[in-house]
Amino acid sequence: MAIEIFSRKEQKYLITQRQYEQLVEQLEPRMRSDKNGTNGRYTVTSLYFDNDKKDIYFETKNKLKYRQKLRLRVYDDATEESVAFFEVKQKHKKVVNKRRLLMPLSEAYRYLEDGENANLPSYQTSNHQVLKEIDHFKRFYNLKPAMVVSYDRHALHGVNDAELRVTFDFNLRCRSEDLKLENGPYGENFIDPDLVILEVKVDHSVPLWLARILQNLQCEQRSASKFCTSTELLSGEIAAISAWKETTTIGGIENGFDQQPVYA
Repeated sequence: MAIEIFSRKEQKYLITQRQYEQLVEQLEPRMRSDKNGTNGRYTVTSLYFDNDKKDIYFETKNKLKYRQKLRLRVYDDATEESVAFFEVKQKHKKVVNKRRLLMPLSEAYRYLEDGENANLPSYQTSNHQVLKEIDHFKRFYNLKPAMVVSYDRHALHGVNDAELRVTFDFNLRCRSEDLKLENGPYGENFIDPDLVILEVKVDHSVPLWLARILQNLQCEQRSASKFCTSTELLSGEIAAISAWKETTTIGGIENGFDQQPVYA
């Protein structure tokens, strides 16, 4: 069974395809393909939620110390009978907390369609307590389905440290017209196809050997919010795809708070 409640630190980088190829080659002695997908490769398709005032977008964009998102996610090709992951992703002082449940996609749709009349105990789910938290969050913010974000992922984990994960996301797309997850991962590209979003996920800090590899390949830490960039593109607020550059030390810990736009 998938972990339903967990906490970790995540660091994001925006790298080129060439840097990705070099990284995979240098990580091979210490990391191996994730058990999910084929050789650690799979497709992620997520339905994100927001309200008419875009409160979730602005909390994320303004980098509030405590912020959270709601999303419904499936992997690879899905039908309404496929298992979906419904989760609240919270971020506080660079620590990411996720509270997640599993339920058939059709049940998730039934819950959303029921709205104010939702009878929580009646839904088939792996964790009714998390469903109560999701329901409270959705009602408090008056959240509704806003857009679908999808991408292809290559995931690795440590040979000696299974908690160390590295993921590479390619071909990032978004759409706001068709919000059915079972209709597949398609949409408008919101990141240059030559760019890859790299995420390093750890319990405490990035291992020194990994930090040195990232430094030697000139991988600069950047906050690349899939949710914010997709929202801006779909609403016509940006003409170019943007990310945000952050300075880092060799250990991957921020040494400054100044940010500047970087256009892809």
